[in-house]
Amino acid sequence: MELFLNESLGKISLELHESKSPGGIIILAHGAGAGMHHSFMVKVADKISENGFHTVRFNFPYMEEGRKSPGSPKKNIEAWGLVLNHIQAHHPDLPIFLAGKSYGGRMASHLLAEKAYEQVKGIVYFGFPLHAPGKDSKDRADHLNQVGVPQLFLQGTKDKLANINLINEVVKELEKAELVEIEDADHSFNVPKKLGISKDEMINQLARFSTDFMKKTTH
Repeated sequence: MELFLNESLGKISLELHESKSPGGIIILAHGAGAGMHHSFMVKVADKISENGFHTVRFNFPYMEEGRKSPGSPKKNIEAWGLVLNHIQAHHPDLPIFLAGKSYGGRMASHLLAEKAYEQVKGIVYFGFPLHAPGKDSKDRADHLNQVGVPQLFLQGTKDKLANINLINEVVKELEKAELVEIEDADHSFNVPKKLGISKDEMINQLARFSTDFMKKTTH
């Protein structure tokens, strides 16, 4: 566990899952309501590191402070930038990918829409939150055409925060983007028990899709 402080934002925690022979490093941000220690975050990070990429999890400052609301997007985008700069300084020779569960991925996309980073080669969304439940819209995707790196969308077909038809439309409008539909999965990637897919099996699938994307992007 690493900790560093920023005068304007507060404390940010980082945790690195090391790979024996890393092909790159992926930074994973949590969703709005659960921090870096959530089981989804830990298990995805473990599996991706097993698949050949260093993986970093971090907490947004609001989560460190025990607040439930993310507050200002500006501060969380700034926090993303600080974490990225920190990782670039410590791993200058590795290609970097940004990723996030829901809100964390959306904040990463805003960072990359605002500024290009030579070391960043792509971004992975574990459930892009396209709209609020029951309020279908593509407004939250307006900035995605400003993201200059390949984008991978991992989306459940039953995700109430992302109408799958709208996500398809968004991806088709982007130059370097691809969509993987997770059949019958919700926003947390839970699926009906009748499908016989365990949570660990789902994690393995998501990690494999992510790893394949990163390997393809860096070769």
